[in-house]
Amino acid sequence: MPEHSASGHSAPSDGPPHHETRDISLRAVIAGGVAIGLVVGGLVILADVLFPQKSLDRLLKPPFPVIAQPALQSDPAADMAVFHAREMALLNGFGWTDTARGIGHIPIEQAMQQIAREGISGWPADGGDGP
Repeated sequence: MPEHSASGHSAPSDGPPHHETRDISLRAVIAGGVAIGLVVGGLVILADVLFPQKSLDRLLKPPFPVIAQPALQSDPAADMAVFHAREMALLNGFGWTDTARGIGHIPIEQAMQQIAREGISGWPADGGDGP
């Protein structure tokens, strides 16, 4: 019988080291592996039943439709320049936003000067503390 130390553990014996037999059961590991294998196999069979490749291949018969290539920009820099010029013309020019309701727009510089001079109705005049 092995000797017990003050901490209650047995002193090491001179024989070869042994593994713990109480930690996990080999039977449980094998049963778990078999169960996982059966579940994976069942899912593979279920996928084959739900999504049969052979019937899909019969539905898709050549010639397959030709899908058009995406319409890419041929000259992005020129497109951006045109876009910028159009936006700047709107910002710096006069025009109608909604003709039927009589709503128009004025150049941004003129609008900022007018707001600075006249203010916005209902806006606090003192400007508050600010950010």
